[in-house]
Amino acid sequence: MYRGVTLLNIDGKSRAAVPTKYREVLMAESSGSIVITAHPHGCLLMYPRTSWEPIQQKIMQLSSFDKKSSKFQRLLVGYAEDVSIDASGRFLISSELRSFSNIEKIAMLVGQGSHFELWSEDRWVQQVQDISGEDESLPEELGSFSL
Repeated sequence: MYRGVTLLNIDGKSRAAVPTKYREVLMAESSGSIVITAHPHGCLLMYPRTSWEPIQQKIMQLSSFDKKSSKFQRLLVGYAEDVSIDASGRFLISSELRSFSNIEKIAMLVGQGSHFELWSEDRWVQQVQDISGEDESLPEELGSFSL
């Protein structure tokens, strides 16, 4: 289970280190093989490869003749890159993905249960401000939910 927010420094070779608390799980779950892709909200998604494969299969079952489906296929599968975690626990973020997400020297790694989101620092700050500034209502699915 991946949860929490962690600041990651991006080195001069566009690499970031997986935080130690997640490294063992990622290595056990996928032998250090991850997939990083673009998300429509402007962040990146980072999945253990074994978790990404069924998602990609579902995406590719969508009709390529439907404009909305095609756009998501192009974004999610088109940007998807297989990445390996090296012996030092680092992974590479390609220039294409960094450009898409505006990630420069700092990325915010945000656990989402089965995967991570990678945000540029500026976009993450904006996300948090947007959440804080929205009305207090919850999505309908969470109407009876209690914390």
